[in-house]
Amino acid sequence: MSPGRAAAYAWAAPMSVAGLAVAACAGARVAWRDGVVEAYGPGIVWWFDYIAPRRGILAMTLGHVVLGRHRAALDKTRAHERVHVAQCERWGVAFVPAYACASLVAWLRGGDAYFDNRFERDAWRLAPIGAPRPA
Repeated sequence: MSPGRAAAYAWAAPMSVAGLAVAACAGARVAWRDGVVEAYGPGIVWWFDYIAPRRGILAMTLGHVVLGRHRAALDKTRAHERVHVAQCERWGVAFVPAYACASLVAWLRGGDAYFDNRFERDAWRLAPIGAPRPA
């Protein structure tokens, strides 16, 4: 591993640990794919529905861990979530507060806290998942 890649993993490590903790607590199935841990299962579905009811989250990135509802969700969202992995590598532990602030700013401007979040806009632009907004 190059020094630059090692630094990217180290910078995102606190978030990756949080993602691994969620996966472990959820009893998720896990796999290592292209430098990222992918985890899915019913416990993750419960967690998604708990943190954002009615949003229908398919997947979420925490550092180098991508949590998904099921294997098909991970397949469908892989490119999109890899954009978030890169964002986590750049922002490190500041990613979660920066993401939350971007959601708040979007909402205060009258937009959608998810779709109008600058981090999501970048991920949708670089790796769209079907239609960008639900009908």
